[in-house]
Amino acid sequence: QVQLAESGGELVQAGGSLRLSCAASGLSFSDYAMGWFRQAPGKEREFVAAIYRNVIWTHYADSVKGRFTISRNNAQNTVYLQINSLKPEDTAVYYCAAARNYSPGSAFDYWGQGTQVAVSS
Repeated sequence: QVQLAESGGELVQAGGSLRLSCAASGLSFSDYAMGWFRQAPGKEREFVAAIYRNVIWTHYADSVKGRFTISRNNAQNTVYLQINSLKPEDTAVYYCAAARNYSPGSAFDYWGQGTQVAVSS
């Protein structure tokens, strides 16, 4: 059974930083591209970032470029999202996801339950 477990979300002040983690189990982690999405209150879930299985290629939403960094550790089956210069509009539930065959805009196969990030102004 595939499980993706996010952690690291919390209440922070604007301008602060967070690192979200997502621990994967039940799949051959290095064979999957990993992504982060977020869903703000009253809005649809949106793509944030993705990292290919080779660790080298990454893809970001325009809205987060320069502030968010996705990375992964294949030995620890974990993907990370470093968020800097947090803004109130970054408040959302952040989800990680896994895709066996990924290209920008394609669907992800597995999803985590999410971790809440709240940014106060």
